[in-house]
Amino acid sequence: MTEKMPDLPPVYHRPSEQERNWAMLCQLGGLLGLWFPLGNIVAPLLIWLWKAEEMPFLKIQGKEAINFQITVFLAVCLVSPLVFIGIGYPLLSLIGIINVIFVIVAAVKNKEGEYYRYPASLRLIK
Repeated sequence: MTEKMPDLPPVYHRPSEQERNWAMLCQLGGLLGLWFPLGNIVAPLLIWLWKAEEMPFLKIQGKEAINFQITVFLAVCLVSPLVFIGIGYPLLSLIGIINVIFVIVAAVKNKEGEYYRYPASLRLIK
């Protein structure tokens, strides 16, 4: 059963192309963590802080992106010590693969103008 988006605008509107593009970029910013430490959190956060007030679709989807990337970061922090006993490498790889897949799915959905809710994501930013 899918979880209902609690913070949808009272009247659903089709986001503009500009809103969809910024939301997609915000989601894809989560992939920067593959190359830059904490880039997966900083990039979506900066886009969200810069554009969220003028774009309601981005405001909602940016929070989703940031919350998911914080969840990924916390998972990496919890799994990293397991590298010393050998199981950490496969788990870190799995977290990375899951991150890439979910970010791409979210970006595609946002580009199509659909609201996307990440499964298994902590809702720290409300």
